[in-house]
Amino acid sequence: MRLFASGLRKLSRRMATWVTFGLLAGLLVLIMVAVGATANAPRPSGQNGAAALTLVTFPGAYDAILSFILGLGGLFAVIYGAAIAGSEWTWGTLKNAVARGESRSRYILLSFASIAFVIGIGLLVAFVVGVGAALVGANLAGVSTGGLNDGAALGRLPEQFARGWLAIVEEGALGFAIATLARSQLAGIGAGIAFYFGGTFAGIFLPDIVKYLPFSVANASVSIGARAGGGFGGGGAQPAALDANTAIVLVVVWLIGSLVVAALFTERAEISG
Repeated sequence: MRLFASGLRKLSRRMATWVTFGLLAGLLVLIMVAVGATANAPRPSGQNGAAALTLVTFPGAYDAILSFILGLGGLFAVIYGAAIAGSEWTWGTLKNAVARGESRSRYILLSFASIAFVIGIGLLVAFVVGVGAALVGANLAGVSTGGLNDGAALGRLPEQFARGWLAIVEEGALGFAIATLARSQLAGIGAGIAFYFGGTFAGIFLPDIVKYLPFSVANASVSIGARAGGGFGGGGAQPAALDANTAIVLVVVWLIGSLVVAALFTERAEISG
């Protein structure tokens, strides 16, 4: 618990934490408010804002908000995990912990546990902010908010959010492992982003293989509206998805595998300087 609490204090002071989740929430607010503000604006012939209004119409707005957070949040999680893991090497905090007699693998695993906790808090805050922004957008557009208390939609949220959190944590673990192997923030972030977008494009040519890769199983494990189809916030076209329950098992496999690789590498790595 001491290392975990220390990790939380460390992350609360990191600029990467505030920038990552602030940017995610900020983009969500901009989109929701922009949709509401432009809903009644004149449009070219043949175009209408009906599709856009679904983003601020409850209860469907719940799915839209989660879809955005869990879609774009996957990319942000890779970057965030890589930034924190890489800083352990470039800033010398891992070296200092080892010098104090801490177990290398224990330190790494508890450091990631604190990252997973912060990701959960960040996603929850972003969701609450998104709901508030959707309400503002709905009022600007003159759309009823009567579906805000829809029992069926609210009843699905806990499971959807739990699955989404696990999927985002798995993606963060991948970035964490890559940056650990690279011993560098920049290299880890760059490789993580390349893997994220590379998997999307590879899905066009190798769908039967790509659907088992980390980002694809994360997408498939959360059957929320557009995210399940790779739309709003989902990063473009997705390969044929796995069954959600099969995908969640593979999410856990990739999560554990990433952490095992990071821990084993840290145990064997030479820490100098």
